[in-house]
Amino acid sequence: METTQPLPLAFATFLSRDRRRSAHTVRAYAATAERLIAFLQGHWGGAVDAAALGRIGAADLRAFLARRREDGLANTSAARELSAVRAFLDFLGIDAPRLRGPRTGKGIPRPISPDEAVALAEDVADEAAEPWIGARDWAVLLLLYGAGLRIGEALSLTGAILPLGETIMVTGKRDKTRVVPLLSPVRAAIDAYVAQQPWGTARDAPLFRGAKGGPLSAGVIRRSVRMARARLGLGDRTTPHALRHSFATHLLGRGADLRSLQALLGHASLSSTQIYTAVDAAHLLDVYRNAHPHG
Repeated sequence: METTQPLPLAFATFLSRDRRRSAHTVRAYAATAERLIAFLQGHWGGAVDAAALGRIGAADLRAFLARRREDGLANTSAARELSAVRAFLDFLGIDAPRLRGPRTGKGIPRPISPDEAVALAEDVADEAAEPWIGARDWAVLLLLYGAGLRIGEALSLTGAILPLGETIMVTGKRDKTRVVPLLSPVRAAIDAYVAQQPWGTARDAPLFRGAKGGPLSAGVIRRSVRMARARLGLGDRTTPHALRHSFATHLLGRGADLRSLQALLGHASLSSTQIYTAVDAAHLLDVYRNAHPHG
């Protein structure tokens, strides 16, 4: 690609104007492009332009990621860095070398960390075809992680929940209803989606719509999450339902009692809720082992 702008700036302009990416993604991806060029200038010992980037190989990318890991980059962030590099090279018309992204461990089941949950939701939203679809996906995933809803419960919400208050009424399995608190970031995400979506919010119509205006399918969200976790190097257990599990485990770890958690999750039996005590104990043991490898 011929451009009179510095390559990272041209890349940022393309992402913002042509791909309509969020300001956060534009800044992050442009910063990655700048880091890659700066690294390659030292790595190759010369100026780096679009023509030079055409000869980048897998070994060069491994060296770049190794340097970034030396800077303290975690697996999730390193995987996103690689995703940004691929997008930058694609923008320049360069086929990125085949390189498997960093993977997180697949040991004992553990909840998704807050950073991973936010990175996952951001990646899904940023990859959406339209800004309103990105706002929709962000709102759905925050309902799973920030309110503990099942994906079917989130997609069954209608315009009747608007305007939002501090709680919503959710219909779960066996048509049982429960009251679920809404944290302010979750309310803000839903309000932002409602303000952008083009289909209206009739009380008896689905709150979350598909691209053509029909009810949003759970398969659409699951597919987007699968693609995002591959880009971020997250494990196969990172599913929409895992966000609900993380909501429960994090609440339990912060002192929530089982009966309150049972009510929030809509479990018919306390035994269903008690599984999170084992998950939380496993997570704590994992943290202990990482902090005290010789303990």
